[in-house]
Amino acid sequence: MSKLILIPGPIGNLEDITLRALRILREETDLVLAEDTRKTGILLKHYGISKPMLAFHQHNEHRLVAQLVARLQSGERFSYLTDAGTPSISDPGFLLVRACIEEGVPVECLPGATAFVPALVSSGLPADRFCFEGFLPQKKGRQKRINALRDHTSTFILYESPHRLLKTLLQLAKKLGDDRKAVVARELTKIYEEIIRGSLRTLIDTFSQRDIKGEIVLIVEGKKDNTDKKEN
Repeated sequence: MSKLILIPGPIGNLEDITLRALRILREETDLVLAEDTRKTGILLKHYGISKPMLAFHQHNEHRLVAQLVARLQSGERFSYLTDAGTPSISDPGFLLVRACIEEGVPVECLPGATAFVPALVSSGLPADRFCFEGFLPQKKGRQKRINALRDHTSTFILYESPHRLLKTLLQLAKKLGDDRKAVVARELTKIYEEIIRGSLRTLIDTFSQRDIKGEIVLIVEGKKDNTDKKEN
């Protein structure tokens, strides 16, 4: 039976993949779609899995979606892995999932690694309500998005690149205030994993003196709700 299976891959440590995911890759997959066949190839080789692969990423997804859906409709079973974490979470995958649903192709997503979850849980900031924002726009719309985040009362989460981290911290501090609590989680699950907690000013002082490397998740405290609550 045809099916598209979304498989969360490790965000760093190759052991962070489920037994179910490995079984499906070995036994129930005709073709592995990979955002980067080199990275997925390393994972498959580590677990002794040999499957045909096809690159599927943001630069070719529009061109390949119809072709892949047609193959799925003919009875093939595909697994899709992005470079790290769960497909469609700040990664490609959405277009293919939407097209499969529209054409009646079953879609299944396995549970697994997503970088923002361990970052949030280990941050020490409230996790009962949160807003995941992914990457901020690099240019157009960036300030508008930051202005909107200023009044969020729940914890919010950003992904950021090393070369833009300091710029983002400075912009957030300007709009939200230097004393807003925040956490930088860097290189999660890898050898140089690091979690730095403090105010935005503390983080600015820390990272302005360092050569910043690695994958980064930025967790920021929500605006304090000072609304007086009256008892009924």
